[in-house]
Amino acid sequence: MDLGLIIGYWPSSGPPPDAAEQVAAAERLGFKSVWMSEAYGSDCFTPLAWWGSATERVELGTAITQISARTPASTAMTAITMDHLTGGRFILGLGVSGPQVVEGWYAQEYAKPLARTREYVEIIRAILKRDKPVEYVGDHYQMPLVGGTGFGKPLKSIVRPLRTDIPIYLGAEGPKNVALAAEICDGWLPMFFSPKADGFYREALAEGFARPGARQGAETFEVACVVPTILGDDVGACADLLRPTLALYVGGMGAKDRNFHRDVFVRLGYEAECDKIQEAYLDGRKAEAAGYVPTAMVEDVYLIGPKDKVRDDLEAWRESCVTQLLVSGPPFMLEEIAELVL
Repeated sequence: MDLGLIIGYWPSSGPPPDAAEQVAAAERLGFKSVWMSEAYGSDCFTPLAWWGSATERVELGTAITQISARTPASTAMTAITMDHLTGGRFILGLGVSGPQVVEGWYAQEYAKPLARTREYVEIIRAILKRDKPVEYVGDHYQMPLVGGTGFGKPLKSIVRPLRTDIPIYLGAEGPKNVALAAEICDGWLPMFFSPKADGFYREALAEGFARPGARQGAETFEVACVVPTILGDDVGACADLLRPTLALYVGGMGAKDRNFHRDVFVRLGYEAECDKIQEAYLDGRKAEAAGYVPTAMVEDVYLIGPKDKVRDDLEAWRESCVTQLLVSGPPFMLEEIAELVL
């Protein structure tokens, strides 16, 4: 199993002060990749280019680029640029985000996210192929714009892509999105994955692989999963560091009746706990919401505790469909994680 470093998106205080050191440690320790994220604060491309400029070997990816933030052409241009600057080490990770961010921040319609994602990827691949000017008429995107001044014309990128097959990964949580990732993309970026649900996700992936024209098969498809890892003698204390994160996503990242992160944990059997977490969080009682997150729920999706325990827990991850663990932490912790995983 490979390791990747996930820096994520910035906290309210600004860039992580040790991000450059983390990236340097990841490359030195033999990590396969480094990833940046965005929500509605820092973007993902600028930090990736800034800190990634000091690397020579690791792949550099976005986890995730929100498709409502940019037109398909803008994203394709940035991907082409990043791929040239990295010498062919760039991975484009895409995702739809949720209705609160899409409609509240980007002022775009959220409807039919699967159909929008399919069209978005099709346009990017057409731009990367660069065999002719791009003409595309879909339900959500058109190139050139239908209507308008009438002066729009089909164009193709001025710059020849370094690679016409830049890998595209899809951030997905529900089975339909996971199947779509398997059908049209080169990899899947799960956020909350549990080895206990491996069979559920393998079925969704298999459905996508079996569709006509599927891009990959299971043997070449990458599953790069965000798995925060905290090493320490006290399992409960390690879990305490991560309970607020799960409370945020289960309780606050989404509307009460439409929260895709919550759905993941409901499928794992934590519906009653999710109800308590969500009620407290939406009521502004964030510390109380974190207290409702059981240690077992943390252990299902994260790796925590003494090294021997984590080493044992890793076996279930190695047997799952996950091919790469995306972890984070200061350089000394990355060294300990690398010792266990690599």
